[in-house]
Amino acid sequence: MNNTVSAKRGKIEVIPVQNLPLIKKGDSLPELIIKNYSLEDGDIITIATTVYSKSKGFVKRLDSVTPCARASKIAESTGEDPRFIEIVLTESKEVLLEFPFVLSLLPCGHVGVRAGVDQSNIEDEYVILLPLDPMESANELRNSFQKITGKKVGVILTDTCGRSFRRGQTGHAIGWSGIHAIRDFRGDHDLFGHELKITEEAVIDEISGFANFLMGESNNGVPAVIFRNCEPWNGHDSLYFREDEDFIRKSLKRL
Repeated sequence: MNNTVSAKRGKIEVIPVQNLPLIKKGDSLPELIIKNYSLEDGDIITIATTVYSKSKGFVKRLDSVTPCARASKIAESTGEDPRFIEIVLTESKEVLLEFPFVLSLLPCGHVGVRAGVDQSNIEDEYVILLPLDPMESANELRNSFQKITGKKVGVILTDTCGRSFRRGQTGHAIGWSGIHAIRDFRGDHDLFGHELKITEEAVIDEISGFANFLMGESNNGVPAVIFRNCEPWNGHDSLYFREDEDFIRKSLKRL
């Protein structure tokens, strides 16, 4: 990935994208956004995966699904629609937990409740699916913004996720392009001259969390947020633990 985003030092400006129409299949999110919002080099545009998936037609009707025996059994335990659980199983690369909720490993490496399948902000009897390759989706969006505006921006696709040990959901990055996922402080020194040996900051999740604060979880009507004047950072994109170093996943498999 070519990380070419630059930005001016100063106060960070946060711009909620409002007054977009209800997104439908075939809509171009970059074109809709820039109709009312100008972009600058270095901007970071966060976009909810729900609207991206709707624009690409990544949705499914519940009545088109016939649940398998496993889906029916899980649904009986969780109290959910077995057709919904069938879609969750189909979207999952691996199911890490079946009860009290389905926790899934997705093909892209993300671990999420119910494989990120969403029944909110869509018509009855439909569900929204996460993009199969969120990194490629983010890259496609970034290229579209640059082609239309000539500006070099970063893009983050966000989704809301729960967290271990804490109540509540926060925004998380599912796909990103033009910026590094992690700001790596290893080898740097603190105020007292101590060398930092393990500090890696998940900047894209921090940005996604603040974006979600503006997007809201119900009817705010803010599908995207633009961040301006973020200072560039150096780092890497190894956001997800490898299976051999993910002790939480190992522990879940022992249950």
